[in-house]
Amino acid sequence: MIRSMHLRVWTPAEVILEAECIYWVKLELVDGGIGIRPGHAPLLAETVTGLLRFGDEDGEHSMILEAGLLHIDQNGVTISTGGLVNTEPTDERINVVEAS
Repeated sequence: MIRSMHLRVWTPAEVILEAECIYWVKLELVDGGIGIRPGHAPLLAETVTGLLRFGDEDGEHSMILEAGLLHIDQNGVTISTGGLVNTEPTDERINVVEAS
């Protein structure tokens, strides 16, 4: 019985995450959520912008990804995405110039 899988999250410009020994993955597809465990049937599906959660020996991890494609095969889970969604608060300040 397969107990863990490979997880790869990438964009055309960079590999965001490459991890072995992943126990489970959860994310949102265009037609609902999906939970993936080792040995999952092959699948190709469209993802929506949202939370990717996964578990390994260190616990649960998460990141927010832009929409993309999910590919599951015998090698594991691959997610092709537009990138990470910035969740950091922005510190945009408006500079006011006073007329003299």
